[in-house]
Amino acid sequence: MKLFVSKLTLFFPGLLIVLCLGCLEKEPEATNTADKPEVVEMEAVHTKDKPAVADINTAHTADKQAIIETKQEEKDPNIVAKIGPYTITKDELEKRLMMELRPNPYEPQSEDQTPNAESVLREMIAEKAIVLEARKQNLHQDEETIKVIKDFKEKKFVNSLLLNYLKGKITVTDNEIDEYIKANPDMNRERAKAMLARAKSGQVLNIYYNQLYKKFHVQKLTENFYKTAQIHNRLLNWPKEPRKATFIRIRQIKEELTPEEQNIVLATYDNGKITLKDWFDTLCEMSPPSRPKDLNTRQGVENLLDRALKMPIFVAEAKLLGYDKDEKILKEAREYEDRILLNKAKKEKIKDIIGPVPEERIIDYFNKNKEEFGIEDMIKIDQIWCQDLKTAQKVKSELDNGKNFEAVKQTYSFEKKSTPYNTSFSSEGMFFKDLWKGEPNEIVGPIKGFHMDGIKWRVVKIMEKTPGKAKEYSADMKGLVEMKMLTKQRNAALEEYRKEILEKYPYEIYADRIKDINPLDIP
Repeated sequence: MKLFVSKLTLFFPGLLIVLCLGCLEKEPEATNTADKPEVVEMEAVHTKDKPAVADINTAHTADKQAIIETKQEEKDPNIVAKIGPYTITKDELEKRLMMELRPNPYEPQSEDQTPNAESVLREMIAEKAIVLEARKQNLHQDEETIKVIKDFKEKKFVNSLLLNYLKGKITVTDNEIDEYIKANPDMNRERAKAMLARAKSGQVLNIYYNQLYKKFHVQKLTENFYKTAQIHNRLLNWPKEPRKATFIRIRQIKEELTPEEQNIVLATYDNGKITLKDWFDTLCEMSPPSRPKDLNTRQGVENLLDRALKMPIFVAEAKLLGYDKDEKILKEAREYEDRILLNKAKKEKIKDIIGPVPEERIIDYFNKNKEEFGIEDMIKIDQIWCQDLKTAQKVKSELDNGKNFEAVKQTYSFEKKSTPYNTSFSSEGMFFKDLWKGEPNEIVGPIKGFHMDGIKWRVVKIMEKTPGKAKEYSADMKGLVEMKMLTKQRNAALEEYRKEILEKYPYEIYADRIKDINPLDIP
């Protein structure tokens, strides 16, 4: 039987094609809203560019499109807010609410604090407004951001190109897996299949790349290789600024290469070229320990050039086939750029809120907020995770009737291998107060809790309780106290900025679509 491998992480010499780039950026950091905002009804505010006319027949073409989009949004129950060209969906709001639910060790929280859908949505709208302002100020036009977005899109284009090219070309048979495991006895079948598929994909892509190399008429300018080796030697051994590191830093490429040197051409291909800067960029993408040691030689320069050529050649083919017009990829790139702009704008607003903080202020803050720094109340628990409330109620009933906890866990829990562990308010958040009410050997529940798949029902056995202790200030606590002070100040500054920016950019909230959202009921 043949096994078709449809999804691979492809390791092509000198090129890593990543099939899932969704984890590239942490979600923007969440900050708590200080005051509960007032909801803006959808009829109350209109965007500046959108006409308030109801008669589509009397509007201009652009305005007609805006009216059509508005009517579509009003009919789509999943859209809960709009600001400028952005919409926020109910799904996005619920995902953000789930993030806000989990306790943040750097931000004091009340035991009863539950994020409010209205305030969280308003914060999300404010973030869109901050991005609009950042674009207005052309923060996305700096060299670094342009390069990051360009690289993001190109990796996506090439990933799609190669994934489609490999379809139907990579098969792994049971016999091949058996032979591989015979030679590698510690390997399981799934891993063996993946290793075989990777090797075969590398062979196929090598052939494909060699075809493209000829197709795009690659020509190397070997007369510039010696000069490249000299410049590399200069940056490596005689940097302008003394440094302890024994490798070339990224900023040296920008600061120590003259414009003429950066533009030295090492290779050309149809409608493109590889310059000395591209060559150095490829070098700096490698971790210092893995960088070639022979870049003072002609062959070393050429080998790194071969590596630098691979992505541009694949990009050229991807563009030729229209992958750069893929709307999904362009949308993902835009969203990625938005996250970069949001973080840049936020950093700009808080750049002056930095340490060091005078120690007398640190001590004063500690003395007024000792509860933030003491040893927390701690509970050791075992638990049975349940699919739903009905199952949790059945579990609780059986335990109340004397059935063995471990036996019941093996029957009903979807986490049968879980073991007892210590937990506290920092982990349990709003759920901790109900756990703390229990006594050792008491069964608590049904109660909700944070599971890796969301908020789930559980029945908990309290095994041990250890009351917390207050701490007195000591010098080794200075850094932690200072960090909490600065975090609080930065959050306050960002909250003030959100309020300011929302006065500048009109928005709409579809209040009827969020009124029934309960964060604790989100699946």
